[in-house]
Amino acid sequence: MPIRGKKEKTPLGIYIHVPFCRSKCEYCDFYSLGGSRERVLIEGYLDAVCAHIKETAALAPGYKVDTVYFGGGTPSFLGWEGLTRILSEVRRRFDVAAEAEITFEANPDSVTDKLLRRLKAEGFNRISLGVQTDNDDLLKKLGRPHNYRQAVHAVELARAKGFNNISLDLIYGLPGQSLEQWEQTLGHVLELAPEHISCYGLKVEEGTPLWSYRDEANLPDDDTQADMYLSAIRILKEKGYAQYEISNFARRGLRSRHNLKYWTGGEYLGFGPSASSDFAGKRFTAEADLVGYIEGIRQGGAILSECQTLPAGERAGEYLMLRLRTSDGIEAEEYSRRFLLPFEPLQALMEKYYAQDLAVMDSGRWHLTPRGFLVSNTILVELLDAQERSIPLAKRRAY
Repeated sequence: MPIRGKKEKTPLGIYIHVPFCRSKCEYCDFYSLGGSRERVLIEGYLDAVCAHIKETAALAPGYKVDTVYFGGGTPSFLGWEGLTRILSEVRRRFDVAAEAEITFEANPDSVTDKLLRRLKAEGFNRISLGVQTDNDDLLKKLGRPHNYRQAVHAVELARAKGFNNISLDLIYGLPGQSLEQWEQTLGHVLELAPEHISCYGLKVEEGTPLWSYRDEANLPDDDTQADMYLSAIRILKEKGYAQYEISNFARRGLRSRHNLKYWTGGEYLGFGPSASSDFAGKRFTAEADLVGYIEGIRQGGAILSECQTLPAGERAGEYLMLRLRTSDGIEAEEYSRRFLLPFEPLQALMEKYYAQDLAVMDSGRWHLTPRGFLVSNTILVELLDAQERSIPLAKRRAY
C-alpha cells in the first residue's frame, strides 16, 4: 500500500537498440550492421550506451522503470556479458520495479545454455525469438542464419532454464508461400506452446536486398495475404491466444507490457543508435549511425536526428492511429477529456464501420474487427480528416 501523501512514480519503459547482427536478412530495414564486427566497435557501443543511460537517468527521478526491452539487430550478438552489463547500468541508474518485464530478442542460432542461464540469473524474464517460418528453404531465401530445428531447440532450452514467457515472431506472405503452408507453420509453432506470438505480413521495403528483385520473388498477392492474416486470427483464437493488437496475440495476462507503451501513449526512453524516445512531452530519436553515436556520447556532442514537442492536435491523431491498432480501441469520454475535442464526428464514422462489420463496441470502447484491421489505413484517413475538421470544445459557442 502506497504511503499516504506520497506521490507515486510515473511508469517508464527502457528500450536498448543493439545494432549488431550475424548477417542482414533480405527484408530487414531496421538499423543494424551485419557480419562480424571489430571488438573495439562493440566495446565502444557498450561504453556509449552505459554513459548515455547514466546521463539520462538524472532527468527521470520521478519515474519507475517497469519494462526493459533489448531489440535490434540481434541483442544476443552481444553475449550475456554485454547484455548484463547494460542491464546492470539500468538498475544502477534508474528505479527499476521488482516485477519489471525484461525482454531480449534473439535469433535461434544464437541461443545457448550459458546465455540463457546467465541472463535468467540477472533478471531477464522474457525472450522474443525470431522464428519467422518452419520452412528451411524459405529461411535460407530470406537470409535467416538459422533453421527451424534450431528454433525448436532454442524454445526447449529456454523452458529448461526457467523462462515461462516466450514470444515467437512469424512472417506470412513469404516468397512462394501458400495459405496451406502458412497454416502448417502455425500448427508447428503452436506445438511449442509459446505464451505470445507475433504475426507480421512481409513488407518489401525500399533499400533492402528483397526490394531489388521483388518482381521475381513470387510474392503472394494482397488477397492471399489477407486470407493468411484472417486464418491466423481464427487459428490462434481457437488455441487460446487473444488478439490484442493488429499483429500480436497472447495468452491471458501475457501481453507485451513494453510494446503496449507504444500503442497506448506510455513514456519510454531509448538508448543506442536509431532508438526513439517519448519522454516528458517530447519525442526524439538518435541518429542511425553507430560511430556517430559513440563519438557523440564520448565528446558530449549531438546524437539526435530529431527532437520535437508534439502539439495536442498531433497527440490526438496519434491516439487514434495507435489505439485503433489494439483491441482496447478508443473511448468517447477519454478522448474528449484528453484532447478537448468532440467525439461525435468519430462516433458517426464508427457506427458506419459497425454496419460494415469493420468495427465493434465492447464495454463502451470502439475497436476494429479483424476485417477492419485489414483496411485500417483507409479508416484512419477518414477518422483523421473528421478530427481535423472538429471544432475544439473550448471554442464552441453556446446558443
